[in-house]
Amino acid sequence: MNEPGASRSKIATVLRVTSGNFLEMFDFFLFGFYATYIAAAFFPKGDASASLLLTFMTFGAGFLMRPLGAVVLGAYVDRIGRRQGLIVTLGIMACGTLLIAFVPGYASIGLLAPLLVLIGRLLQGFSAGVELGGVSVYLAEMAPPGRRGVFVAWQSASQQVAIMAAAALGYALNALLSPTALAGWGWRVPFVIGCLIVPFLFYIRRALEETPEFRRRHHRPGLGEVFAALARDARIVLLGMLLVVTTTVSFYAITVYTPTFGRSVLHLSATDSLIVTFCVAVSNFFWLPVMGALSDRIGRRPLLLVFSTLTALTAYPVLVWLVSAPGFGAMLAVLLWLSFLYASYNGAMVVALTEIVPPEVRTAGFSLAYALATALFGGFTPLVSTWLIGATGNRAAPGLWMAFAGVCGLVATLLLYRAPAASLRRQSA
Repeated sequence: MNEPGASRSKIATVLRVTSGNFLEMFDFFLFGFYATYIAAAFFPKGDASASLLLTFMTFGAGFLMRPLGAVVLGAYVDRIGRRQGLIVTLGIMACGTLLIAFVPGYASIGLLAPLLVLIGRLLQGFSAGVELGGVSVYLAEMAPPGRRGVFVAWQSASQQVAIMAAAALGYALNALLSPTALAGWGWRVPFVIGCLIVPFLFYIRRALEETPEFRRRHHRPGLGEVFAALARDARIVLLGMLLVVTTTVSFYAITVYTPTFGRSVLHLSATDSLIVTFCVAVSNFFWLPVMGALSDRIGRRPLLLVFSTLTALTAYPVLVWLVSAPGFGAMLAVLLWLSFLYASYNGAMVVALTEIVPPEVRTAGFSLAYALATALFGGFTPLVSTWLIGATGNRAAPGLWMAFAGVCGLVATLLLYRAPAASLRRQSA
């Protein structure tokens, strides 16, 4: 009798919790989208390649803060509650975005400009260290029995909406502004928009209720207990990190790095690159919940095995084909294939990570595994890709980095899932 109302309530909760995740990711990815303009604005002029490398190093530095945020804020969330933790992360991210949006350029304040941008990135990284884990755990704990995969998949799906919004804004700015205006001040507009919607998202997130599972918990671990538990379960955290490597490298390669790859490597127009990025986000948005739902039916292991293997085997060959005959159609086809691999793997991976981590430190453990993978591998994907191309002269070299990431996911899956298939399906239910 109450099922329709209960379903609407679940949908409203998913929208509330992922709306904040949208802002976190929108702000975080804008830095990668506008890397070439940020390089020109905040770093000394001269060598454009060196400035771009410095920009991607600053981008990657934000990921180095993620493990710290994962442990400190993760312990806070596991002790205080999922709802309050998600509000705190939103506030920290907003501070970082304000810095990047309004700091004057290098021509005005010299070396202080890149320093302040770096601080903004560090604040964003500290917050993002637990945001994905907090949202994923919240969704896993409020999901109906047997539907955890499809519910948790909306965490990643909300990121795709952020990418669509950022790409659409970029397309509009390219159409409305001259190249000079875009390089001078236009690239800041999306960051300012991100700042303006913060109060609304605070209002939405404050309406969240605490998860029933957390309310039922009698013991709330302190920071020392969280450290001890994470050390005790270090094997799970490290294997979880390897599991995430496939996701995080693939994701940053096909989203954040795509506009730069399209413009700087394939010499396509900025508009073409942004259209491809938008289409990739739409593809991700479709496949993530579909594969999350499929993982609820057949288990996490089959999807993880199949799509980590396909990533390892096909990422480099498809990029070789792309760079041999670059064009909008070829780039779109290749990126949609890589999107399918990423989303199919990730649809099962995120919920799997919430299931293998001990419940008492679920947020901290999930966040630390995710943060380590992002800090050591995925976050530096634009930098590694740029360096590989420069060092080897091979424009398809980023595919080797993605293939390596696929191998990491395959190894982790084989080590984590040794039980018979039927038992694994019951564990995932």
